[in-house]
Amino acid sequence: MTDPELCFLPATRLAAAIADGEISSREATEAFLAQIERVNPRVNAVVTLVAEQALDAAARADDHAANNDDLPVLHGVPMLHKDVHDTAGIRTTQGSPIFADHVPATDDLVIERLHAAGVITLGKTNVPEFAAGSHTFNPVFGRTDNPYDTSRSAGGSSGGQTVALATGMTPLGDGTDLGGSLRNPAAFCNVVGLRPSPGRVPQAPDSFGQYTLTTSGPLARSVDDVALLLSAMAGPDLRAPASLSDPGSRFRSVPEVDPRQLRVAVSADFGGRFGVDPQIVGAVRQAAETLASLGVRVDETLPDLRDADEVFRTRRAWQFASNLGRVVDRHPERVKKSVHDNVAAGRALTVTDLTRAMVRGERLYQRMREFFTGYDALLVPTTQVLPFDAELEYPTEIAGKPMANYLEWMRSCSDITATGMPALSLPGGFSTEGWPIGVQLVAGPRADLRLLSVAKVLEQATRYADRRPGVLDDPAG
Repeated sequence: MTDPELCFLPATRLAAAIADGEISSREATEAFLAQIERVNPRVNAVVTLVAEQALDAAARADDHAANNDDLPVLHGVPMLHKDVHDTAGIRTTQGSPIFADHVPATDDLVIERLHAAGVITLGKTNVPEFAAGSHTFNPVFGRTDNPYDTSRSAGGSSGGQTVALATGMTPLGDGTDLGGSLRNPAAFCNVVGLRPSPGRVPQAPDSFGQYTLTTSGPLARSVDDVALLLSAMAGPDLRAPASLSDPGSRFRSVPEVDPRQLRVAVSADFGGRFGVDPQIVGAVRQAAETLASLGVRVDETLPDLRDADEVFRTRRAWQFASNLGRVVDRHPERVKKSVHDNVAAGRALTVTDLTRAMVRGERLYQRMREFFTGYDALLVPTTQVLPFDAELEYPTEIAGKPMANYLEWMRSCSDITATGMPALSLPGGFSTEGWPIGVQLVAGPRADLRLLSVAKVLEQATRYADRRPGVLDDPAG
């Protein structure tokens, strides 16, 4: 098996091969390091590499496997981490020049869990500054480019991870999602990104605790691989007050479902509530037709999402002011304008604003809960735009319609964030230009496993993820 072939093995297959001794952890680690060396100069996804540390850890993993039968689920599997998660002894910058040389002393909880599951850390992947925005560029490392067309955005904020996945530089990726940071770049890069139910993947430290809109979650090239990674990330922890009680092992495999027993709601354009590119609308309609052809009952309908935008914007601004206000005060000249603006918006909120957002958010949740008593999933666009010109900070129009503000082009994800429902972006086709399109599936409260099952039905019928990016044909550019 060549290195590139090994790098594109499904993570489920790779983990099993390492556990069975068919492939050594060191062999896998060397293959991914070689793939990074070949491909990363073309896309700039990997920003910190710890090759020798990884090889040493892989050797120890092989020694351990030789003398033990009871191995953790990801034993010896190499993996890159998003550069917002603290990694002990490894630089964590958050894409900010303020933290360009920051080396944490301890791991974030999600990294702690991945190491306990047996993961070998290869390094870190690029993010927007403070993970703010859905286009991956920052003043520390520059821009990460889309591997399907390097003139286009890779999305964000988990853009480095999705590019690394799409190009075989990592078999799995950890990410975070506030307004779409797992789903948006997954759609732009033709991989799978899951925003789990709040509390499914506990976060610590987290100064916002049980009030945070941000979730950590898995990225991979298939639904089965996403479930495998979720099994290592999920589960309760007393350090995270909002964590859910289900054990991570519950998600290790995706249950098969009979499509004829499923009922899916679909809205290809979110009911016209905001602009969506016509090619994306077409992809969602095609996905709905595919499900219907399998026997799924498909209804064209949309839950009542009124107030979702207000709820999201208010809570997001509050979170920004709380988490980054002190950084902006101390280093005003070293923080980008959009972060300044978000902090200012949060500080301008009144008690009335926050109370209204909480009350309306609760009503929104209850409407969604009621809606999903009749449906297994909702099918909608992941993004409103195709991968846009990477020279732009963000798209300023959709289908010729100017955007009113910076967040307007991300409502297909951020409105879903506000509902508190789990959501997944799945490869859904390609534009006429050859750019990836994602479709978004949403499920009811805490129905993460059901969501994965529905997504797998559509994935198996379409196989869009099998189409690899063009940059692999000419990694030297």
